[in-house]
Amino acid sequence: MAKDVLAAVGPRLRDLRQQRDLTLTQVAETTGISVSTLSRLESGSRKPTLELLLPLAQAYHVGLDELVDAPETGDPRVRARPIVRFGRTIVPLSRRPGGQQAFKMIIPAREPAHTELKTHEGYEWLYVLSGTVRLLLGEHDLLLEAGEAAEFDTRLPHLVLNGGTVPAEVISIFGPQGERVHVRARSA
Repeated sequence: MAKDVLAAVGPRLRDLRQQRDLTLTQVAETTGISVSTLSRLESGSRKPTLELLLPLAQAYHVGLDELVDAPETGDPRVRARPIVRFGRTIVPLSRRPGGQQAFKMIIPAREPAHTELKTHEGYEWLYVLSGTVRLLLGEHDLLLEAGEAAEFDTRLPHLVLNGGTVPAEVISIFGPQGERVHVRARSA
């Protein structure tokens, strides 16, 4: 049984990488695992170890149990592990590979100063739960208060910062290019 579980890890790793349109080289750069080791893991000629699977699970934004296809526990709750990057806490709210991804982001009031705008493929929708968020988007410099939302094409240079004196909490939904959030409201 354990041998069958381990044998299934390689194809699962390959599927996750391909679903995300990543090359072995890109995954190697992200995880620090050599291209040859990744290739051998995917083909099944290298036994997966915890030391190798942990950075891969993190790179693919999936739980370790998803990589090894652990049996269902019957518990439907998403047990997201917060990720801390540049002083920000990011909590994944969805685990669907590819497609739209949802995150809760907590941006500290006194975050490190970085103003480099980023671009990448996709579409993003932000909703401010609390605090004030500063959205630098192309030529625009916008302040969003609690209850306000913004949506934008991430191919535009952008940066989300804390725009106030208290931590800001944001829900972010990110989708691949062409996938937009659809909001429906009833007319009065």
